[in-house]
Amino acid sequence: MNKCRDLDFERKHEEDLQRLRGFRLLDDDFMSKVFEDIKCAEFLLQIILNRDDLKVKKSNSQYSVKNLQGKSVRLDILAVDRENRVYNIEIQRNDKGAGVKRARYNSGIIDANVTEPGEQYEYLNETYVIFITENDVLKRGLPIYHIDRMIKETGESFGDESHIIYVNSQIKNETALGKLMHDFSCTSAKDMYYEVLANRVQYFKEDEKGVAVMCKVMEDMRNEAARENSLETARSLLLIGKLTYEEIAQATKLTVDEVKELDERRSA
Repeated sequence: MNKCRDLDFERKHEEDLQRLRGFRLLDDDFMSKVFEDIKCAEFLLQIILNRDDLKVKKSNSQYSVKNLQGKSVRLDILAVDRENRVYNIEIQRNDKGAGVKRARYNSGIIDANVTEPGEQYEYLNETYVIFITENDVLKRGLPIYHIDRMIKETGESFGDESHIIYVNSQIKNETALGKLMHDFSCTSAKDMYYEVLANRVQYFKEDEKGVAVMCKVMEDMRNEAARENSLETARSLLLIGKLTYEEIAQATKLTVDEVKELDERRSA
């Protein structure tokens, strides 16, 4: 039994190493680890916003926030600069994941979670929701799209300091942004233009400690996916209503208390 377990571990580890070699910055889990580094996040935002004075003071990856219904939403990167502007950076390889309503939703949920209870609305942070997309989601052939509310009758800015930006990774020209999108498509650090990003990519792909971090990330992803499958199976079995909590727990490898809690949430 132990020998089988060891062989299974070795097989999964080799599969993880193979996946890691193929990762690009356009893969959200890899991107999240790279840009949780403040210098990398700062560099990324400086190029996208064309501002060399922007200084990031905090950058968090896979940041969970709650909506009004209490369900959490996981943001790829949430960064804050020294002026307390808030930046949500999302990688989307699937066009549906970068829809305009998703951008609006992210913007709203950030507002709801960075505002303290009782705080006056005029003190809301300036926010940026930035989608870096594998395809040209807005289909206008542009490298970057800036979306801001405006007064339709006058063409003036509404001035609510809520910004949405789409970056089209398909355009890899000789501009600073085009070179950045080239780097987002590279699987090897040696092929990248920007040293600050190449060094971070090299660390996670070639350094022993960095590789171990990424292998742990992939293991956690597998465990999370398995748990989500167990929860979904348990919900389906509860809906059918023919099995006891104990039987469902045994079938899904959840605890009886977890199954009972799922049933109570369903009933509520």
